Amino acid sequence: METLASLAGGFATALSPVNLGFAFAGCFLGTAVGVLPGIGPALTVALLLPITFQVPAESAFILFAGVYYGAMYGGSTTSILLNTPGESATIITALEGFKMAKKGRAGPALATAAIGSFVAGTIATVALTFFAPVVVELALKLGPAEYFSLMVIAFTAVSAVLGSSALRGLAMLFLGLILGVVGVDLQTGQPRFTFGVIELLDGIEVTIVAVGLFAVAEALHLATRRKHGEDEILAVSGSLWLSREDWARSWKPWLRGALLGFPFGAIPAGGSELPTFLSYFMEKRLSPRPEEFGQGAIEGVAGPEAANNAAAAGVLMPMLTLGLPTSVTAAIMLSAFQSYGIQPGPLLFVNQGPLVWSLIASLYVGNLMLLVLNLPLIGLWVRVLKIPQPQLYAGILVFATIGAYGVSNSVIDLIVMYVIGFVGMLMKRYDFPVAPVVIGMILGPLAEQAFRQALTISQGDWTTFVTRPISAAFLVIALLLAVGPTLYRGLARSRPAPA
Repeated sequence: METLASLAGGFATALSPVNLGFAFAGCFLGTAVGVLPGIGPALTVALLLPITFQVPAESAFILFAGVYYGAMYGGSTTSILLNTPGESATIITALEGFKMAKKGRAGPALATAAIGSFVAGTIATVALTFFAPVVVELALKLGPAEYFSLMVIAFTAVSAVLGSSALRGLAMLFLGLILGVVGVDLQTGQPRFTFGVIELLDGIEVTIVAVGLFAVAEALHLATRRKHGEDEILAVSGSLWLSREDWARSWKPWLRGALLGFPFGAIPAGGSELPTFLSYFMEKRLSPRPEEFGQGAIEGVAGPEAANNAAAAGVLMPMLTLGLPTSVTAAIMLSAFQSYGIQPGPLLFVNQGPLVWSLIASLYVGNLMLLVLNLPLIGLWVRVLKIPQPQLYAGILVFATIGAYGVSNSVIDLIVMYVIGFVGMLMKRYDFPVAPVVIGMILGPLAEQAFRQALTISQGDWTTFVTRPISAAFLVIALLLAVGPTLYRGLARSRPAPA
């Protein structure tokens, strides 16, 4: 009952006219961002952060949540009509959705993606509502040693598991950790990695790094590519609604995708990519028409899109309850909380209860808004797809420069942003992952603080990390995540080939 009372208070805040306007703006902008290839919610939140400091925290985070959910919706449009995933989690949608569009069934493909996103997003938000307080109660029992070990799991997951190369992921994590410790050490008062630059004594803003890695790097990467011609955008013809047969083939994948996506989004090694792939292969295995997969099976759109949006809600649970981001967007939202002087974690629900419950309530509101917005405005999203990428990224670069300078009015910040953008361009060219840099930069100082606190409490005894059962279990999980994929690939190669 306490949860329902808190949620009712959150709806009272989220349904105010001002916050409804922020929710609508976030959903509209997020959908447009999801439609445009290569532009994600992480970049958008990073660009919006400097201009939202003047609004109340509740309104800002309702806006960010709308952008996040909207981008999950909008990515399916690009995948279906352009065969270009707007988000990495919509790669699977492109496999079947584009084939449906080529057969003149773009309308049903877009409809099952939109309705499935709404169904799965609502189910996952309900799960977030009732499971988050339980996780908070458990998290309050963790000490500094357990928190440090939990952050080691997050480091290992985003570096060694989710990327294509564990070595590259760990290298980028190390870069993020270095960026995170720039500035004055809070315990000793000594400057670290500032190279005598006074402006770096306060550290490097996460917003500067995020905008450099996403906006500047993407613009430079686009400028160095030599791509000629235009992509084919398929027209939306026929009905935009589902037939009776489409409904019958879609509703079960929606439910299965929701139940699969939320848990994967909530664990440190989760994210949206893995559950969408698993949902696709599950639907192919369970379908009475497996021969249609690869040729435009509607189940191959319904299930993965549901899993994608359920995972988006799942990602918010560890970020809000433990202060652990499991995706780049969650990491940027975590930095947004810190910019407002708020530290996500177990005490967030105690110290900032109205803010958290208004954010959760806005997810219900935004989900309904997106269902209403998505299909009627499909003609507008198709026009958005026709914006030439050079002009688009030039505009983004202008806004990024203005926003970065507006944070602190520092030329040093602009130099840092463009240097990081150049490094990000090289990372994109040579397939180095971006997520470990951002998550390492945000969680690095927190992990260092937890490590020092644990050593202080144990009077310098480092064995406290392995003698405390929960901490030791977390470290074992991190070790398995680090060496497991390598061992699995080694065993797979050593197996004799079948005769």
